[in-house]
Amino acid sequence: MKQSFAWWCYARAGLAPDKLLRTAAEIGYQGVDLIDQQYWSLAREHGLRIASFRGHDSIENGLNRRDQHERIEQEILAKLELAKEWDIPTLICFSGSRDGLSDEEGAENTAEGLRRVAKAAEEANVTLIVELLNSKVDHPDYQCDKTAWGVRVCDLVNSPNVKLLYDIYHMQIMEGDLIRTIQQYHPYFAHYHTAGNPGRHDIDETQEIYYPPIYQAIRATGYSGYIAHEFIPKGDPLQALRVAFADCEQSKEEG
Repeated sequence: MKQSFAWWCYARAGLAPDKLLRTAAEIGYQGVDLIDQQYWSLAREHGLRIASFRGHDSIENGLNRRDQHERIEQEILAKLELAKEWDIPTLICFSGSRDGLSDEEGAENTAEGLRRVAKAAEEANVTLIVELLNSKVDHPDYQCDKTAWGVRVCDLVNSPNVKLLYDIYHMQIMEGDLIRTIQQYHPYFAHYHTAGNPGRHDIDETQEIYYPPIYQAIRATGYSGYIAHEFIPKGDPLQALRVAFADCEQSKEEG
């Protein structure tokens, strides 16, 4: 299992991009998620792989709307070309908001949209990952807000290159039962995100998720991809990255 970090959480005013990337690499990070394209070359210079990037816009107007499929298909196809060029293993996709759609119709529509690009993803050796997000706090009305719904979409698409992004923070809010879910559905998970709950801040003693056994459960599945820290630091972002990395590594020793 390799560690990554979500660029948008830590790239703050006053912190030079070069310093952030250099420090992350020195800490031991191997990847960076969702980094602005203007910094891709800089990330590579520091030995960091772009672990994931958005496959299309937007979170609200997503794959569950047939009238968005043509636009999203063209966006994903273009991003797949970039992913091949820059060795990006995963592209993040979004269901979109329910806006009155039933769960079954939304799943069928989302799968239909993904089937349009699944073959191209397979040929590019890139995995399209539909992100599980909470609809209670951060993304009201988002449809892919339960693991079982995301699994249903993957089953309908039936492609080895269409899977899920299991965001531990979001799924703690919606479902809990994190370790059992990871054990049951891990073949569908091609990427992980972390953050503390409530607040989406540091993984520390002020939040309710106990991460060491979660890290151990992920490792026990044989997962060898990236787990990306996507929390908003309460203090110094570089120190937050150090602590998060060390805690994840420490759990490996404890396991």
